[in-house]
Amino acid sequence: MSPRELVVLGTSSQVPTRTRNHNGYLLRWDAEGFLFDPGDGTQRQMVRAGVAAHDVTRLFVTHFHGDHCLGVPGVVQRMSLDRVPHTVHAHFPAEGAEYFGRLRHATSFHDVADIREHPVTEPGVIAEGVFGRLEARRLDHTLPAYGYRLVEPDGRTMVPELLAARGIHGPAIRELRPPLLDEVSVPRRGQRFAFVMDTRLCDGVFELADGADMLVIESTYLHVDEPLAVEYGHLTARQAATVAAECGVRKLVLTHFSQRYTDPRLFHDEAAAVFDGEIVVAADLDRVPLPRRRS
Repeated sequence: MSPRELVVLGTSSQVPTRTRNHNGYLLRWDAEGFLFDPGDGTQRQMVRAGVAAHDVTRLFVTHFHGDHCLGVPGVVQRMSLDRVPHTVHAHFPAEGAEYFGRLRHATSFHDVADIREHPVTEPGVIAEGVFGRLEARRLDHTLPAYGYRLVEPDGRTMVPELLAARGIHGPAIRELRPPLLDEVSVPRRGQRFAFVMDTRLCDGVFELADGADMLVIESTYLHVDEPLAVEYGHLTARQAATVAAECGVRKLVLTHFSQRYTDPRLFHDEAAAVFDGEIVVAADLDRVPLPRRRS
């Protein structure tokens, strides 16, 4: 099984810097590769991070501001150039379907990739598969926006001592069914991943973050500039950390930083004042593993 990790392709907000590209995040989840908000330059960042077009199985756009979607043309054209053999599913706000169409066919190219469009029309479950359940929630930005959440089904963890006591070993373990399965195992909570970009605080943010093992969330501003955050539809590092604390998040990944700030430690310190869990201030090309499963 492939590792579950977040590959960070870009961490800036509207204006990229010398060290921060526009947004881009690939979640490796077993056999799946979920690409979120590919901003301008994502194709090159994928090369730098060792991410191939073949790795992407689903594409997500939270909203149609350029720093979250201007990389779509390069990514989808690379999928055709590399003749990606599998279907790639694309999820985005239905209100922006016209923008997605323009990005999808921005220039002339030999279009052979199988990209299936799934406009999100309302909050709720948007896809299900062996990976689990994908959900979308409305966010409060300056134009229609959704955040996304991946929920793995709960399972069970085998207890070696209980298996041995019943003489169960090898291939027989895979054949176990209730009630015997319940007698030799304990419940195992499925992992949860949440992705929250440009938004003010709203119900959708808390619903997405609830119980997340990893929350990737924008923190465009520091608390001192909270009035700007409210005006432009963004969060501060303190607000993002407050969400994490209230929702029982295990690992908090802060990203989408305004170019006005040059010291990333300020974001960590502000978040740590209200959240005592693990905090990652994302940097371009970081690889952030999901926490180990909870029992």
